[in-house]
Amino acid sequence: MQQFPLLISPTKIGNLQLRNRMVMPPMETNYANSDGSVTDRLVAYHEERARGGVGLIIVEASYVHITGKGFKNGLGIYSDRLIPGLRRLVEAVHAHGAKIAIQLFHGGRQAHSEYTGQPLLAPSPIPDPTVGEIPKELSKDEINMLVKAFAEAARRAKTAGFDAIEIHGAHGYLLDEFLSPFSNKRADEYGGSLENRMRFPLEVVRAVRQAVGPEFPIIYRMSADEKVPGGLTLDETKVVARRLEQEGINALHVSAGVYASAQWVIQPMYLPRGCLVDLAQGIKSVVKIPVIAVGRINDPEVAEDILKAGKADLISFGRGLLTDPEMPKKVIEGRLDEIRHCIACCQACIDELFRDHAIGCTVNARAGYEREFTLGRASRPRKVLVVGGGPAGMEVARVAALRGHQVTLWEKSGDLGGQLPLAFTPPQKDEIATFRDYLMGQLAKLQVKVQLNKEATPEAVSQEKPDVVVIATGARPATLNVPGVEADNVVLSWDVLRGKVQVGKKVAVIGGGLVGCETAEYLAEKGHEVTIIEMLPQVAGDIGPLVGAMLMERLKQQVKIITGAKLKAIKGRTITFAYNDREEDLADIDTVVLAIGSRPEDTLAQAMEGSGIDYYVIGDAVSPRRITQAIFEAMRVGHEL
Repeated sequence: MQQFPLLISPTKIGNLQLRNRMVMPPMETNYANSDGSVTDRLVAYHEERARGGVGLIIVEASYVHITGKGFKNGLGIYSDRLIPGLRRLVEAVHAHGAKIAIQLFHGGRQAHSEYTGQPLLAPSPIPDPTVGEIPKELSKDEINMLVKAFAEAARRAKTAGFDAIEIHGAHGYLLDEFLSPFSNKRADEYGGSLENRMRFPLEVVRAVRQAVGPEFPIIYRMSADEKVPGGLTLDETKVVARRLEQEGINALHVSAGVYASAQWVIQPMYLPRGCLVDLAQGIKSVVKIPVIAVGRINDPEVAEDILKAGKADLISFGRGLLTDPEMPKKVIEGRLDEIRHCIACCQACIDELFRDHAIGCTVNARAGYEREFTLGRASRPRKVLVVGGGPAGMEVARVAALRGHQVTLWEKSGDLGGQLPLAFTPPQKDEIATFRDYLMGQLAKLQVKVQLNKEATPEAVSQEKPDVVVIATGARPATLNVPGVEADNVVLSWDVLRGKVQVGKKVAVIGGGLVGCETAEYLAEKGHEVTIIEMLPQVAGDIGPLVGAMLMERLKQQVKIITGAKLKAIKGRTITFAYNDREEDLADIDTVVLAIGSRPEDTLAQAMEGSGIDYYVIGDAVSPRRITQAIFEAMRVGHEL
């Protein structure tokens, strides 16, 4: 496959031979047991990615000491009793030809005392801005204790059969906290100058090296720029990188950010693909050891360009492999049109992690459910009719066809996609279009019979004579029962985003949830003067923290926002709303845009009751929710058929 000669070429980290330059970086899953031990779910998840052809898997941040536990069901490597489970994980990955490393980690002030059962530890008693707990300043004896904990964890990793170790020195965790003036205010030999701030990380590196021997590969992950005022920048981390190379580190994994700049740790779709590659290039310019690049790299062409330009030596795909475990194999085999790209929505992975839940993937419902959703051929192929060509309908049709069923899909409109075009029309969200394109391509490949402009009535369904019907008819926009809502200058947000209506210069958007905020930004960027009216105390309440924070930052510069306000009436160009126990008017409004949610489009579902035909209802036709739930239900039903 000459299109990607570098990406698919073998390479080495130290003496470790890798079959290609594609790396799965450590991503927290919350799949472990509460004591940090390995589960069947964790093994199946990694085995699926190894089977998919990746060169190196780096297993998630694994806490070396109970004081460093950062996640409710994080993986542990703090005790010898965990070795058998870790060995089982290693063997599952090795069975498919991939190499496997494990990341050694201590959460420092970004851990959680709820999980550690004791005060947080840090170089200085300064709370992390996002966690809020005041940590205990580590004594020199405690520092020595943690150095030994890293070394013991490294010994366990080697005993369990891992091919390499990665030391987590990034993202505002303990080693990074010592290195950074953002978190280290010590006055002893562990604080002050860069040389002093490097002391603890280097002590850990030396102890780990002694524990595993001179030939065992050690990778170091670093935040080359913390992206916070007073934090580390590339000038300092170049010095650190050179020193790490001198100390025998075999590769550098170059990331960015801390919890206070989390959008740079896990980049939402608002940031461009390859947004951290300049940092990898900066570090690579001062060292001779391999550099691994990260930063929303979800496409092999982007990856190959990075390697071709000499900006890095290996590429971490991260969420790209969460979304499509077979991406490396598809690259090698030239099946690029079959790649399901990460859309960087952060919904099922990062948002769920922030809620202490196990992670998943919005567009790949099998992530974390590899053993539950095996997608083998059905024992009894059936004639399946799917009604609705939105994401839920297309996904259930894809899964059913994969399992050998004869599938027909009816879509009432002239296009497939349902609400997906509404999602990828607002600014900086075009990545979502790749998912629609993937589903459409899969339906064609799997020979699903798609009929557009086809309305499903009970009579039409009966004439089709399906064995089973899957109703994925989606939702319709909700409206308000207030005076004036039927006026010509009152339009729906869906029609605005579809370009079906004319919008005047001055606009009031009623509703400040995800759709309202994105419609407001869409209009503001087109030059409209926009005011959002939201009855809750804040807007963007249904948006995850990473995406929501960046959206709000942009909105505040372009849009006026009024919260705690309930629409009462629309009269001509004036809208009246209740605000602080009184009524107020907003005058000179040309267009009122309703973005107040949606209702299930369940007419067919209700009509099918008592029909005698086996049927399922999925997605927004059950209840309007996020795309994550729609895709999961589609996978579940497609697997059950």
